Amino acid sequence: MHTNSCKMAKTTSILSVAALLSSSAMAFNTTPTRSLSYRSSGGSVKTLLKMVAEQDEIAKLRAAAAKAREEARQLEKAMGKNVDDSATSGSTTTTTAKKSTPVLSAESVRESLSSINFETGNAEIQVSTLDSLVTESKLGLWKAALTSSVNTKSPSPLRPYPVSLGFLEQRTGGKITGKSLGIIGGENDVSLDDFKYATLGVVLGSSILGVLALAFLPPNIGPTICYIAALVPILFLGVGSSAPGIIAGAIASLKGTKEEKSEQEDRVCRHEAGHFLCGYLCGLPIKGYSTNDLGVSCVEFYPSTSGDITTSVKRELSSEEIAIMSVVAMSGSVAEVLKFGVARGGANDLLELDGLMRRSSEFIGAQKQQDLTRWGALAAYNIITAKNDKFEKLVNAFKDRKSVSECIVALESTTTTISN
Repeated sequence: MHTNSCKMAKTTSILSVAALLSSSAMAFNTTPTRSLSYRSSGGSVKTLLKMVAEQDEIAKLRAAAAKAREEARQLEKAMGKNVDDSATSGSTTTTTAKKSTPVLSAESVRESLSSINFETGNAEIQVSTLDSLVTESKLGLWKAALTSSVNTKSPSPLRPYPVSLGFLEQRTGGKITGKSLGIIGGENDVSLDDFKYATLGVVLGSSILGVLALAFLPPNIGPTICYIAALVPILFLGVGSSAPGIIAGAIASLKGTKEEKSEQEDRVCRHEAGHFLCGYLCGLPIKGYSTNDLGVSCVEFYPSTSGDITTSVKRELSSEEIAIMSVVAMSGSVAEVLKFGVARGGANDLLELDGLMRRSSEFIGAQKQQDLTRWGALAAYNIITAKNDKFEKLVNAFKDRKSVSECIVALESTTTTISN
Protein backbone atom coordinates (compact mmCIF):
# COMPACT_ATOMS: atom_id res chain seq x y z
CA MET A 1 0.00 0.00 0.00
CA HIS A 2 1.32 3.44 -0.89
CA THR A 3 1.55 5.72 2.11
CA ASN A 4 2.29 9.36 2.74
CA SER A 5 5.86 8.40 3.69
CA CYS A 6 6.33 6.94 0.21
CA LYS A 7 5.19 10.25 -1.23
CA MET A 8 7.65 12.16 0.97
CA ALA A 9 10.43 9.78 -0.03
CA LYS A 10 9.68 10.43 -3.70
CA THR A 11 9.80 14.19 -3.15
CA THR A 12 13.07 13.90 -1.20
CA SER A 13 14.63 11.79 -3.94
CA ILE A 14 13.68 14.36 -6.56
CA LEU A 15 15.25 17.14 -4.50
CA SER A 16 18.39 15.02 -4.11
CA VAL A 17 18.59 14.59 -7.87
CA ALA A 18 18.17 18.35 -8.30
CA ALA A 19 21.04 19.02 -5.87
CA LEU A 20 23.25 16.48 -7.60
CA LEU A 21 22.54 17.99 -11.00
CA SER A 22 23.25 21.49 -9.71
CA SER A 23 26.58 20.41 -8.21
CA SER A 24 27.48 18.66 -11.44
CA ALA A 25 26.77 21.82 -13.38
CA MET A 26 29.07 23.80 -11.07
CA ALA A 27 31.81 21.22 -11.48
CA PHE A 28 31.55 21.48 -15.26
CA ASN A 29 31.63 25.24 -15.01
CA THR A 30 35.20 25.20 -13.63
CA THR A 31 36.60 23.19 -16.52
CA PRO A 32 36.71 25.95 -19.16
CA THR A 33 38.76 28.19 -16.83
CA ARG A 34 41.47 25.53 -16.47
CA SER A 35 41.57 24.89 -20.19
CA LEU A 36 42.14 28.59 -20.92
CA SER A 37 45.30 28.73 -18.82
CA TYR A 38 46.94 25.95 -20.80
CA ARG A 39 45.62 26.92 -24.22
CA SER A 40 48.15 27.17 -27.07
CA SER A 41 47.67 28.98 -30.35
CA GLY A 42 47.59 25.69 -32.32
CA GLY A 43 44.86 24.19 -30.13
CA SER A 44 42.71 27.28 -29.65
CA VAL A 45 39.99 26.10 -32.06
CA LYS A 46 39.70 22.69 -30.42
CA THR A 47 39.63 24.29 -26.96
CA LEU A 48 36.94 26.72 -28.05
CA LEU A 49 34.78 23.89 -29.39
CA LYS A 50 35.31 22.03 -26.15
CA MET A 51 34.24 25.07 -24.15
CA VAL A 52 31.06 25.44 -26.20
CA ALA A 53 30.20 21.76 -25.71
CA GLU A 54 30.82 22.02 -21.96
CA GLN A 55 28.70 25.15 -21.69
CA ASP A 56 25.87 23.31 -23.46
CA GLU A 57 26.23 20.46 -20.98
CA ILE A 58 26.13 22.94 -18.09
CA ALA A 59 22.95 24.48 -19.45
CA LYS A 60 21.33 21.05 -19.79
CA LEU A 61 22.26 20.10 -16.22
CA ARG A 62 20.92 23.37 -14.83
CA ALA A 63 17.68 22.97 -16.76
CA ALA A 64 17.31 19.39 -15.48
CA ALA A 65 17.96 20.55 -11.91
CA ALA A 66 15.39 23.32 -12.21
CA LYS A 67 12.84 20.87 -13.63
CA ALA A 68 13.49 18.42 -10.78
CA ARG A 69 13.03 21.19 -8.19
CA GLU A 70 9.81 22.27 -9.86
CA GLU A 71 8.45 18.70 -9.88
CA ALA A 72 9.24 18.36 -6.18
CA ARG A 73 7.49 21.65 -5.46
CA GLN A 74 4.40 20.59 -7.43
CA LEU A 75 4.27 17.24 -5.60
CA GLU A 76 4.41 19.00 -2.24
CA LYS A 77 1.60 21.32 -3.31
CA ALA A 78 -0.47 18.38 -4.55
CA MET A 79 -0.15 16.86 -1.08
CA GLY A 80 -1.58 20.05 0.42
CA LYS A 81 1.64 21.48 1.86
CA ASN A 82 2.28 25.20 1.96
CA VAL A 83 5.08 25.95 -0.50
CA ASP A 84 6.69 29.37 -0.80
CA ASP A 85 6.64 30.26 -4.49
CA SER A 86 9.00 33.19 -3.91
CA ALA A 87 11.77 30.79 -2.95
CA THR A 88 12.10 29.57 -6.51
CA SER A 89 13.89 31.44 -9.25
CA GLY A 90 11.67 33.46 -11.55
CA SER A 91 13.31 32.35 -14.79
CA THR A 92 13.08 28.62 -14.22
CA THR A 93 9.89 28.28 -12.18
CA THR A 94 6.55 27.54 -13.76
CA THR A 95 3.64 28.71 -11.59
CA THR A 96 -0.04 28.10 -12.04
CA ALA A 97 -1.78 31.31 -12.94
CA LYS A 98 -4.90 32.13 -10.99
CA LYS A 99 -7.91 32.05 -13.22
CA SER A 100 -10.23 35.01 -12.78
CA THR A 101 -13.91 34.10 -12.76
CA PRO A 102 -16.11 36.60 -14.62
CA VAL A 103 -18.94 38.27 -12.74
CA LEU A 104 -22.14 36.99 -14.32
CA SER A 105 -25.81 37.63 -13.71
CA ALA A 106 -28.41 34.88 -13.72
CA GLU A 107 -30.11 36.46 -16.74
CA SER A 108 -26.92 36.58 -18.81
CA VAL A 109 -26.04 32.95 -18.00
CA ARG A 110 -29.56 31.84 -18.80
CA GLU A 111 -29.45 33.63 -22.13
CA SER A 112 -26.08 32.10 -22.98
CA LEU A 113 -27.37 28.58 -22.28
CA SER A 114 -30.60 29.01 -24.23
CA SER A 115 -29.07 27.51 -27.39
CA ILE A 116 -28.10 24.22 -25.70
CA ASN A 117 -30.58 21.38 -25.46
CA PHE A 118 -29.23 19.19 -22.66
CA GLU A 119 -32.09 16.71 -23.01
CA THR A 120 -30.72 15.35 -26.30
CA GLY A 121 -27.48 14.30 -24.59
CA ASN A 122 -25.31 15.38 -27.54
CA ALA A 123 -21.83 15.47 -26.03
CA GLU A 124 -20.12 17.17 -28.97
CA ILE A 125 -22.57 20.08 -29.09
CA GLN A 126 -22.47 20.55 -25.33
CA VAL A 127 -18.68 20.63 -25.12
CA SER A 128 -18.12 22.88 -28.13
CA THR A 129 -20.82 25.38 -27.09
CA LEU A 130 -19.74 25.55 -23.46
CA ASP A 131 -16.08 25.91 -24.51
CA SER A 132 -17.05 28.84 -26.73
CA LEU A 133 -18.97 30.49 -23.89
CA VAL A 134 -15.93 30.21 -21.62
CA THR A 135 -13.71 31.73 -24.32
CA GLU A 136 -16.17 34.63 -24.60
CA SER A 137 -16.16 35.04 -20.79
CA LYS A 138 -19.86 34.20 -20.64
CA LEU A 139 -19.13 31.24 -18.33
CA GLY A 140 -16.41 30.83 -15.75
CA LEU A 141 -16.60 27.44 -14.03
CA TRP A 142 -16.93 25.01 -16.95
CA LYS A 143 -13.72 22.90 -16.98
CA ALA A 144 -12.32 25.12 -14.21
CA ALA A 145 -10.74 22.16 -12.40
CA LEU A 146 -8.70 21.41 -15.52
CA THR A 147 -7.24 24.90 -15.82
CA SER A 148 -7.05 26.25 -12.25
CA SER A 149 -6.93 25.27 -8.60
CA VAL A 150 -10.67 26.09 -8.12
CA ASN A 151 -9.70 27.57 -4.73
CA THR A 152 -8.21 24.31 -3.46
CA LYS A 153 -4.72 24.09 -1.96
CA SER A 154 -3.46 22.10 -4.94
CA PRO A 155 -2.51 23.92 -8.17
CA SER A 156 -3.50 20.77 -10.06
CA PRO A 157 -6.55 19.32 -8.29
CA LEU A 158 -7.01 16.60 -10.92
CA ARG A 159 -3.46 15.25 -10.75
CA PRO A 160 -3.74 11.79 -9.13
CA TYR A 161 -1.29 10.39 -6.60
CA PRO A 162 -1.38 7.43 -4.16
CA VAL A 163 -3.58 8.08 -1.12
CA SER A 164 -3.80 5.78 1.89
CA LEU A 165 -6.86 5.57 4.15
CA GLY A 166 -4.87 7.21 6.93
CA PHE A 167 -3.81 10.10 4.70
CA LEU A 168 -7.38 10.51 3.43
CA GLU A 169 -8.70 10.72 6.97
CA GLN A 170 -5.94 13.13 8.00
CA ARG A 171 -6.42 15.53 5.07
CA THR A 172 -10.20 15.67 5.60
CA GLY A 173 -10.12 16.21 9.34
CA GLY A 174 -11.40 12.70 10.04
CA LYS A 175 -14.59 13.20 8.02
CA ILE A 176 -13.86 11.06 4.97
CA THR A 177 -12.90 7.52 5.96
CA GLY A 178 -13.26 4.08 4.47
CA LYS A 179 -16.15 3.43 6.84
CA SER A 180 -18.01 6.67 6.13
CA LEU A 181 -17.71 6.09 2.38
CA GLY A 182 -18.93 2.52 2.72
CA ILE A 183 -15.64 1.12 1.38
CA ILE A 184 -14.97 -0.84 4.56
CA GLY A 185 -16.89 -1.84 7.68
CA GLY A 186 -20.01 0.33 7.52
CA GLU A 187 -22.93 -0.38 9.80
CA ASN A 188 -25.17 -1.18 6.83
CA ASP A 189 -22.57 -3.08 4.82
CA VAL A 190 -23.64 -6.39 3.30
CA SER A 191 -21.22 -9.19 4.14
CA LEU A 192 -20.81 -12.65 2.69
CA ASP A 193 -22.64 -14.02 5.72
CA ASP A 194 -25.61 -11.84 4.82
CA PHE A 195 -25.68 -13.31 1.32
CA LYS A 196 -25.34 -16.81 2.78
CA TYR A 197 -28.20 -16.41 5.22
CA ALA A 198 -30.35 -14.75 2.58
CA THR A 199 -29.78 -17.67 0.21
CA LEU A 200 -30.57 -20.21 2.91
CA GLY A 201 -33.70 -18.30 3.82
CA VAL A 202 -34.92 -18.20 0.23
CA VAL A 203 -34.25 -21.91 -0.30
CA LEU A 204 -35.84 -22.91 2.99
CA GLY A 205 -38.86 -20.69 2.50
CA SER A 206 -39.42 -21.94 -1.04
CA SER A 207 -39.14 -25.55 0.10
CA ILE A 208 -41.69 -25.09 2.89
CA LEU A 209 -44.04 -23.28 0.49
CA GLY A 210 -43.79 -26.12 -2.05
CA VAL A 211 -44.48 -28.82 0.57
CA LEU A 212 -47.45 -26.94 2.02
CA ALA A 213 -48.84 -26.33 -1.47
CA LEU A 214 -48.77 -30.04 -2.28
CA ALA A 215 -50.23 -30.99 1.09
CA PHE A 216 -53.12 -28.56 1.44
CA LEU A 217 -54.00 -27.19 -2.01
CA PRO A 218 -56.17 -28.98 -4.61
CA PRO A 219 -54.35 -31.33 -7.05
CA ASN A 220 -54.70 -28.91 -9.96
CA ILE A 221 -53.22 -25.94 -8.03
CA GLY A 222 -50.74 -27.45 -5.56
CA PRO A 223 -48.20 -28.77 -8.10
CA THR A 224 -48.23 -25.45 -9.97
CA ILE A 225 -47.43 -23.51 -6.80
CA CYS A 226 -44.75 -26.08 -5.98
CA TYR A 227 -43.06 -25.60 -9.37
CA ILE A 228 -43.13 -21.83 -8.97
CA ALA A 229 -41.65 -22.11 -5.48
CA ALA A 230 -38.89 -24.33 -6.87
CA LEU A 231 -37.96 -21.64 -9.41
CA VAL A 232 -37.56 -18.89 -6.79
CA PRO A 233 -34.12 -20.04 -5.50
CA ILE A 234 -32.90 -20.41 -9.09
CA LEU A 235 -34.01 -16.87 -9.93
CA PHE A 236 -32.45 -15.58 -6.71
CA LEU A 237 -29.09 -17.15 -7.54
CA GLY A 238 -29.29 -15.89 -11.14
CA VAL A 239 -29.88 -12.29 -10.05
CA GLY A 240 -27.20 -12.58 -7.37
CA SER A 241 -24.57 -13.79 -9.83
CA SER A 242 -25.36 -11.28 -12.60
CA ALA A 243 -26.38 -8.21 -10.56
CA PRO A 244 -25.32 -8.66 -6.92
CA GLY A 245 -25.94 -4.98 -6.24
CA ILE A 246 -29.71 -5.58 -6.44
CA ILE A 247 -29.59 -8.31 -3.79
CA ALA A 248 -27.16 -6.26 -1.67
CA GLY A 249 -29.46 -3.24 -1.85
CA ALA A 250 -32.45 -5.29 -0.76
CA ILE A 251 -30.52 -6.77 2.18
CA ALA A 252 -29.13 -3.36 3.17
CA SER A 253 -32.61 -1.83 3.12
CA LEU A 254 -33.81 -4.53 5.51
CA LYS A 255 -30.81 -4.05 7.81
CA GLY A 256 -30.65 -0.27 7.83
CA THR A 257 -32.79 2.20 9.69
CA LYS A 258 -35.38 4.02 7.65
CA GLU A 259 -34.96 7.74 7.18
CA GLU A 260 -37.71 10.32 7.11
CA LYS A 261 -38.73 11.27 3.59
CA SER A 262 -37.40 14.82 3.96
CA GLU A 263 -34.03 13.56 5.20
CA GLN A 264 -33.84 10.98 2.45
CA GLU A 265 -34.65 13.64 -0.14
CA ASP A 266 -31.97 15.92 1.28
CA ARG A 267 -29.45 13.09 1.09
CA VAL A 268 -30.26 12.32 -2.54
CA CYS A 269 -30.17 16.01 -3.51
CA ARG A 270 -26.74 16.44 -1.93
CA HIS A 271 -25.50 13.27 -3.58
CA GLU A 272 -26.59 14.46 -7.03
CA ALA A 273 -25.39 18.02 -6.42
CA GLY A 274 -21.94 16.64 -5.61
CA HIS A 275 -21.92 14.75 -8.91
CA PHE A 276 -23.13 17.81 -10.82
CA LEU A 277 -20.60 20.22 -9.30
CA CYS A 278 -17.55 18.00 -9.88
CA GLY A 279 -18.72 16.79 -13.28
CA TYR A 280 -19.28 20.34 -14.52
CA LEU A 281 -15.98 21.66 -13.15
CA CYS A 282 -14.19 18.68 -14.73
CA GLY A 283 -15.77 19.40 -18.12
CA LEU A 284 -17.88 16.27 -18.63
CA PRO A 285 -20.95 16.50 -20.91
CA ILE A 286 -24.32 15.43 -19.52
CA LYS A 287 -25.71 12.13 -20.80
CA GLY A 288 -28.99 11.98 -18.90
CA TYR A 289 -31.10 13.88 -16.39
CA SER A 290 -34.08 11.93 -15.07
CA THR A 291 -36.13 11.75 -11.88
CA ASN A 292 -36.10 8.87 -9.41
CA ASP A 293 -38.84 7.48 -7.16
CA LEU A 294 -38.57 10.48 -4.84
CA GLY A 295 -39.03 12.88 -7.73
CA VAL A 296 -35.43 14.13 -7.45
CA SER A 297 -33.47 14.54 -10.65
CA CYS A 298 -30.43 12.30 -11.08
CA VAL A 299 -27.62 13.42 -13.37
CA GLU A 300 -25.51 11.07 -15.50
CA PHE A 301 -22.31 12.19 -17.21
CA TYR A 302 -20.48 10.81 -20.19
CA PRO A 303 -17.13 9.32 -19.11
CA SER A 304 -15.40 11.32 -21.84
CA THR A 305 -15.79 14.62 -23.67
CA SER A 306 -16.09 12.58 -26.87
CA GLY A 307 -19.37 11.07 -25.68
CA ASP A 308 -20.48 7.49 -25.17
CA ILE A 309 -17.56 5.03 -25.27
CA THR A 310 -19.84 1.99 -25.46
CA THR A 311 -20.61 2.66 -29.12
CA SER A 312 -17.10 1.52 -30.05
CA VAL A 313 -15.73 -1.81 -28.85
CA LYS A 314 -12.11 -0.65 -29.15
CA ARG A 315 -12.65 2.68 -27.36
CA GLU A 316 -10.52 2.83 -24.23
CA LEU A 317 -10.26 5.51 -21.57
CA SER A 318 -7.03 7.41 -20.98
CA SER A 319 -5.47 7.80 -17.54
CA GLU A 320 -6.69 11.41 -17.43
CA GLU A 321 -10.27 10.33 -18.16
CA ILE A 322 -10.10 7.63 -15.49
CA ALA A 323 -8.82 10.18 -12.97
CA ILE A 324 -11.69 12.57 -13.72
CA MET A 325 -14.28 9.80 -13.45
CA SER A 326 -12.78 8.75 -10.11
CA VAL A 327 -13.47 12.25 -8.77
CA VAL A 328 -16.99 12.43 -10.21
CA ALA A 329 -17.91 8.92 -9.06
CA MET A 330 -16.82 9.58 -5.46
CA SER A 331 -18.25 13.11 -5.26
CA GLY A 332 -21.79 11.92 -4.49
CA SER A 333 -20.72 9.83 -1.50
CA VAL A 334 -18.42 12.60 -0.25
CA ALA A 335 -21.29 15.10 -0.42
CA GLU A 336 -23.43 12.75 1.68
CA VAL A 337 -20.70 12.27 4.27
CA LEU A 338 -20.21 16.01 4.72
CA LYS A 339 -23.82 16.36 5.91
CA PHE A 340 -24.82 12.98 7.35
CA GLY A 341 -21.48 11.47 8.37
CA VAL A 342 -21.98 8.33 6.30
CA ALA A 343 -22.81 7.62 2.65
CA ARG A 344 -25.56 5.23 1.62
CA GLY A 345 -25.92 5.83 -2.09
CA GLY A 346 -22.43 5.15 -3.40
CA ALA A 347 -22.62 1.42 -4.18
CA ASN A 348 -23.71 1.88 -7.79
CA ASP A 349 -21.11 4.62 -8.30
CA LEU A 350 -18.34 2.25 -7.19
CA LEU A 351 -19.62 -0.49 -9.50
CA GLU A 352 -19.70 1.89 -12.47
CA LEU A 353 -16.22 3.18 -11.65
CA ASP A 354 -14.92 -0.38 -11.50
CA GLY A 355 -16.37 -1.03 -14.96
CA LEU A 356 -14.74 2.10 -16.36
CA MET A 357 -11.36 1.16 -14.90
CA ARG A 358 -11.58 -2.13 -16.77
CA ARG A 359 -11.75 -0.11 -19.99
CA SER A 360 -8.60 1.85 -19.22
CA SER A 361 -5.89 2.00 -21.88
CA GLU A 362 -3.40 1.26 -19.10
CA PHE A 363 -3.69 -1.76 -16.82
CA ILE A 364 -5.08 -0.83 -13.41
CA GLY A 365 -4.41 -3.43 -10.75
CA ALA A 366 -6.22 -3.83 -7.45
CA GLN A 367 -3.81 -1.59 -5.55
CA LYS A 368 -3.99 1.21 -8.08
CA GLN A 369 -7.80 0.95 -8.12
CA GLN A 370 -7.82 1.56 -4.38
CA ASP A 371 -5.37 4.44 -4.73
CA LEU A 372 -7.47 6.10 -7.44
CA THR A 373 -10.70 5.61 -5.51
CA ARG A 374 -9.28 7.15 -2.34
CA TRP A 375 -7.61 9.96 -4.29
CA GLY A 376 -10.91 10.61 -6.10
CA ALA A 377 -12.66 10.95 -2.74
CA LEU A 378 -9.99 13.38 -1.51
CA ALA A 379 -10.09 15.46 -4.70
CA ALA A 380 -13.91 15.58 -4.56
CA TYR A 381 -13.73 16.68 -0.92
CA ASN A 382 -11.30 19.48 -1.79
CA ILE A 383 -13.48 20.73 -4.66
CA ILE A 384 -16.79 20.58 -2.77
CA THR A 385 -15.43 22.29 0.34
CA ALA A 386 -13.66 24.94 -1.75
CA LYS A 387 -16.89 25.65 -3.67
CA ASN A 388 -19.27 25.10 -0.76
CA ASP A 389 -21.35 28.20 -1.54
CA LYS A 390 -21.90 27.00 -5.11
CA PHE A 391 -22.60 23.50 -3.85
CA GLU A 392 -25.34 24.69 -1.49
CA LYS A 393 -26.96 26.62 -4.34
CA LEU A 394 -26.95 23.43 -6.37
CA VAL A 395 -28.55 21.48 -3.52
CA ASN A 396 -31.39 24.01 -3.39
CA ALA A 397 -31.76 23.83 -7.17
CA PHE A 398 -32.14 20.04 -6.99
CA LYS A 399 -34.66 20.35 -4.18
CA ASP A 400 -36.65 22.81 -6.30
CA ARG A 401 -36.58 20.33 -9.24
CA LYS A 402 -34.67 22.71 -11.53
CA SER A 403 -33.55 21.86 -15.04
CA VAL A 404 -29.94 21.34 -16.14
CA SER A 405 -29.71 24.90 -17.44
CA GLU A 406 -30.99 26.33 -14.16
CA CYS A 407 -28.52 24.22 -12.19
CA ILE A 408 -25.73 25.74 -14.28
CA VAL A 409 -27.23 29.18 -13.64
CA ALA A 410 -27.01 28.44 -9.91
CA LEU A 411 -23.33 27.58 -10.35
CA GLU A 412 -22.24 30.35 -12.66
CA SER A 413 -24.25 33.38 -11.55
CA THR A 414 -23.46 35.67 -8.66
CA THR A 415 -27.18 36.25 -8.02
CA THR A 416 -29.68 33.90 -6.45
CA THR A 417 -32.56 34.40 -8.85
CA ILE A 418 -33.42 31.12 -10.58
CA SER A 419 -36.46 30.61 -12.79
CA ASN A 420 -38.46 27.44 -13.25
